[in-house]
Amino acid sequence: MTDAYLGSPPLTEEQAAVVEQPWDTRLLVTAGAGAGKTHALVRRLDALMRDEEEALEAREILVLSFSRAAVRELRERIALHGREARRVRVQTFDSWAYALLRSEQPAEEWGTLRFDERIAAATEAILRGAVEESEQGAPAHVVIDEVQDLVGDRRDMVETLLDRFQDGCGFTVVGDGAQAIFGFQVSDEDARAAETNYFFDWLRASYPDDLVELHLSANFRARTAEASLALPIGASLQRLPSETSASDAAGEDIHRGLTDLLRTCPSFGAVDDPFTLDSLRDFRGTCAILCRDNRQALVLSEALFSHGVPHRLQRDLQDRPVPAWVASVLRGTGSTTLTEERFQELLGTGPVSPVGDRSRIWRSLRGVAAAPRGLLDVSAVRRAVAQGRFPDDLAAVEPADLVVSTVHRAKGLEFDRVIVIEPASTAELRKQHSHIDPGAEARALYVAMTRPRDDLFRIDAPDTLLIRRDRSTGRHYVGGWKPYQRFGISASAQDVCREHPPGTDGFTQDPGALQDHLASSVAPGDALVVRLQHGMTMAVDQSPPYTVFHRDRPVAVVSERFRQDLYTSLKVNRTWDINWPSSIEGFRVDCLESVAGSTASGARAGLGEHGMWMVPRMSGLGRYRWTAGNTQEESDR
Repeated sequence: MTDAYLGSPPLTEEQAAVVEQPWDTRLLVTAGAGAGKTHALVRRLDALMRDEEEALEAREILVLSFSRAAVRELRERIALHGREARRVRVQTFDSWAYALLRSEQPAEEWGTLRFDERIAAATEAILRGAVEESEQGAPAHVVIDEVQDLVGDRRDMVETLLDRFQDGCGFTVVGDGAQAIFGFQVSDEDARAAETNYFFDWLRASYPDDLVELHLSANFRARTAEASLALPIGASLQRLPSETSASDAAGEDIHRGLTDLLRTCPSFGAVDDPFTLDSLRDFRGTCAILCRDNRQALVLSEALFSHGVPHRLQRDLQDRPVPAWVASVLRGTGSTTLTEERFQELLGTGPVSPVGDRSRIWRSLRGVAAAPRGLLDVSAVRRAVAQGRFPDDLAAVEPADLVVSTVHRAKGLEFDRVIVIEPASTAELRKQHSHIDPGAEARALYVAMTRPRDDLFRIDAPDTLLIRRDRSTGRHYVGGWKPYQRFGISASAQDVCREHPPGTDGFTQDPGALQDHLASSVAPGDALVVRLQHGMTMAVDQSPPYTVFHRDRPVAVVSERFRQDLYTSLKVNRTWDINWPSSIEGFRVDCLESVAGSTASGARAGLGEHGMWMVPRMSGLGRYRWTAGNTQEESDR
């Protein structure tokens, strides 16, 4: 039998102390950036399941983490270096809450609720005993990763969970207050500073006699002095006061110190400088340009694409597109169940290759779609996609050498080279925003500066003066100085129609041939143009329909959500007469994703009986164009 620990780094004394704690220990582990906490967690899970006298079963261990990126990383590490822990399921807080609610009340439409509403409902379900009555039953040990990001409703849910099972249940809680950058999710500005270390303080107050606190101090990420530059600041960020004015003063000092440190690193200058562009194209490692906010990321991405620099714009942490191979596999079979052998055959011969270990893909997919005798229930796979229950760890991100991301979206990731957007001072930020949290700004800059393995650089901030955010839709748009001046709009996760296969509604093409074209010819980063079909509005609060083109070939139509948001953005006031753009240019292919729509439409289109197909997901910033005679209807003539 292959030793899973071969090739795995040996445990440090600090990590070994974490791993070897008994299963019923109430354990708090503070771990700095790059401290090897994921490695320690994998070995901790193994230890919980192999204790000769009191070994736990996989179903008795509940493992929750904040982000899908963290879940994927933990699952991949378990698959690579875990033994017994390979049977443990790792979930985000949100997906676990959704599964709990469906288990307790399967008839309810939980998928229609927002994330925070589901979390609040799950908290109530915990109090009613839903966990004990679920298939897994009451946990014997709870593992919580990234606890510094627990704020508001998520924090309430986890506290309720630990309170509910405080008798006979141990826990391992891991986090770093210096990397708590999601306080902005708390709407009360005065409460944000207090939220930073609230959960840590709650643990210490709730378990004053038996809480075991351990710390991981080593750093396994940074391999150079540049990459280690900000690490000593972590301790100061962990000790920020909870009182608002004191936190603001300390946060300003730390932010200023981090900015001074960053300015000792080399600068690339402007993003459109030829030297900068060549350096980004030619670098052979992984590289990330980290931005303070989405406005910077959108403008920077647009500039890089305009100069032919391939890259990926990092998705929101809540986005989890279902990989294109899922639709390919389902399209390739008319069976209701699949053996692992047949599944692997379809996976290997399909037009879209999966990302990740194929045996792990099978095991994870069976976790939500198991059928008797070790088979995969194909209908259950479709339901999981339709209901938003597709496994987090299978929503793999396509590899990209260069990533443009906000700091928040890069949380938990690491790169060979990191380029940080030149930070504005807190005084400058106050001129642009009605409220800023200096402590949060300092923590975000710290997180950005601790992502690199080797190189840390800075780059000039892009001009985002005309990029605004529409509070009604949540989208960014390009606007002028006058309220009616609207020149563009950002893409979001569900801008392409999912109900009917491309080619069957809005334009006519052979749906099967179009699916083949998507699989063979459409790649992340490719340009997409959205063109007006005709000038007639279909509903009072929507734009007319638009078609999505890839290299002058129609590949999709926009969703009702996009049409509603476009209407909202352009309808400046109640009497405003909208002049609909004839096209919107500048969008890019984020990825190909599998979607679940009408099974009848899919069958009529010749795409099988399962109602799943591929569509391109749009990303980036689209710019409006008004050109006479440039609707799809007129072009078709």
